[in-house]
Amino acid sequence: MLTTVLLLGMFAQAPEYDLVIEKGRVIDPESGLDGVRSVGIKGGKIAAISARRLKGKRVIDASRHVVSPGFIDLHSHGINNISNLYQAHDGVTTALELEAGLPAIQDYLEGRAGKAVLNYGATVSHTALRVAAMKKYAGMPMKNSLSALAIKGRDDSLEDEEEFSRLAYLMEKGLKEGGLGLGVLPAYVPGASRSEFFKVYQMAARWKVPVYTHVRGRGEEGVQEAIANAAGTGASLHIVHLNSSTRGALPWILEMIAGARKRGIDVTTEAYPYTAGSTFIESAIFDEGWQKSMNSSYGDLQWQATGERLTKETFEKYRKQGGIVIQHSMKPEWIRLAMASPFVIVASDTMPYAKGAHPRGGGTFSKVLGEYVRELKVTTLVEALRRMTLLPAQRLEALSPQMKNKGRIRVGADADITVFDPETVKDTGTYETGPQFSRGMAYVIVNGVAVVDEGKTVENVFPGQAIRSVLTSSRKQE
Repeated sequence: MLTTVLLLGMFAQAPEYDLVIEKGRVIDPESGLDGVRSVGIKGGKIAAISARRLKGKRVIDASRHVVSPGFIDLHSHGINNISNLYQAHDGVTTALELEAGLPAIQDYLEGRAGKAVLNYGATVSHTALRVAAMKKYAGMPMKNSLSALAIKGRDDSLEDEEEFSRLAYLMEKGLKEGGLGLGVLPAYVPGASRSEFFKVYQMAARWKVPVYTHVRGRGEEGVQEAIANAAGTGASLHIVHLNSSTRGALPWILEMIAGARKRGIDVTTEAYPYTAGSTFIESAIFDEGWQKSMNSSYGDLQWQATGERLTKETFEKYRKQGGIVIQHSMKPEWIRLAMASPFVIVASDTMPYAKGAHPRGGGTFSKVLGEYVRELKVTTLVEALRRMTLLPAQRLEALSPQMKNKGRIRVGADADITVFDPETVKDTGTYETGPQFSRGMAYVIVNGVAVVDEGKTVENVFPGQAIRSVLTSSRKQE
């Protein structure tokens, strides 16, 4: 009896946390922790991890569930709350626009402050700012519009050193405002020369910021150019959606990247687990010769707005009109290979939400966990989580020290946590329905606040915070 009284007294005097998640299988890819633990959250931070029960104002029973760091999506064009809500139901706690980037970083970061469901941030858009640097477009306002990147200035080249200096000034300004590197899109700006991109990599190396790139062409050519630029300048490099960029060349491109990494080149990459891509039909991607370069046809294109497959006639009609297509062009074996690779980060390439948009906007991470981990067993649960959490955090943390406290379950880390059922987690969206809420995501917690609770949306909570850069050098391009 005395022992019982003493134990009760000790528990009564124990710290009380804002939230406790108990009885779940806690997986931390950084430390290797994989066991049943209680996690105590206080003030938006992980305050305790214990094999014993913890006292909390609210206690979540996570029995039969995995407690993971929140998923970090490096590649999301859905830069508003409706898109982020679908991502939240896919376990995402941080969604970043790093491929295309944005031209007005300060406007974006300040405009979402206190209003964001998920953590957010962006790179500086080389594609948009090169237009702003051109004399012929002087005075044109720079809007944070993804569609504007698809067409404006794509066939123009920079004319002289004055325009290059202006471009350098605008990009450095964006970095100082919090941009997370440079978003570079050679595939979308055929007017930009190879020397222009080499100079951009030189700028990135000087400022010590990474380049995030959609490489030129479809296949090995663009990856080789990007790696050569990184090797020749010392810039850090991240190659987006390696699956859709390389397709049939993926096996030996993975070998090339692995070899570059082994030899000290700072290059990372990502892929999404779908056999279709999605982009703007009016973009340079679909200029003359696209069928041959992509080994694709009109019937492989699906018009997002209606779901119809295209013909030559409808392709020409919609190309004049402008809009988004889903392109069915990849083989399942290519995706399996990417999902099995230990250094390929999982990232969604989420498009802005629309009813018929690509389902990756709501299902990328659940599809990996449900199909590629549980069903196909091409990788393990722990390994998949490492590539959804720790690896993307590490890609960012040199420039954004905030990220040292994300992608981990450890005391002192931000309480960005995803709780899911490994036996039922599954994507539910299709190419017909568009993004849908995934199944099996029980709780998604952002900075200590639940945005998904018992599988349901929590209304009117906006715990997302801006992810910003901290420049190590502020020297301008000379």
